Amino acid sequence: MIQLHDVGVRFDHRAVLEGVNLTVPRGARVGIIGPAASGKSVLVKLIAGLVAPTSGRLVIDGTDITGMSEERLAPVRARIGMLFQNYALYDFLTVEGNVGFPLVRRGEAADVVAQRVRDRLRAVGLAGSEAKMPSQLSGGMKKRVGIARATIAAPELVLYDEPTAGLDPVTTSKMYDLLRADHDQSGATAIAVSSDVAALVTFVDTVVFVYQGRAHYQGPAATVADAPDPVVRQFVRGALDGPLVG
Repeated sequence: MIQLHDVGVRFDHRAVLEGVNLTVPRGARVGIIGPAASGKSVLVKLIAGLVAPTSGRLVIDGTDITGMSEERLAPVRARIGMLFQNYALYDFLTVEGNVGFPLVRRGEAADVVAQRVRDRLRAVGLAGSEAKMPSQLSGGMKKRVGIARATIAAPELVLYDEPTAGLDPVTTSKMYDLLRADHDQSGATAIAVSSDVAALVTFVDTVVFVYQGRAHYQGPAATVADAPDPVVRQFVRGALDGPLVG
């Protein structure tokens, strides 16, 4: 589904990602972890087509999107759903307006949009919230609205940037239960960035450890705490001594 070949991203001559090689099979659930400012969110935005690589190649489902114009990227992006770290809800739209926005942009009929919105809100546990404004929602509710919007168009690839950031442990567990059930049903490819490694590994099958701008390690999520790489083990276990440099 996704292939990154020696990809690099630079902002103002500063390397954020460098020499990233990564393959994500169709239907996989991949978690991205790593220290702060290691390039995790940039990597997700790169895959979403929101950030352009300055070197290397990015291939989505067999299509090389490197250097594509905005016009040519549009149909590729239409197959991708994304939950942003800061929700990115439109504060001037209701919950219904926010969730239905991808379908409205696609030109779907109003009655179809309304029904799909109701179905998605029911799936994320927010039935009856169509008329609420974002300002009336808690952080957990905003995350659920964001998930409903990211998945309403049945995308083949869904990207989650910190889906449980700021949520309490109980809500975090419920959120990953929701994501797991949704992806069990849809079969979509999923990539999730999270600082909460313990919760993330209950959802993903594979973990990619991003370190110093590179995909430093890729391995099974279930055994990441015992990874053969000492830097990964130190990060996951939260050890104070070891080779990890901030």
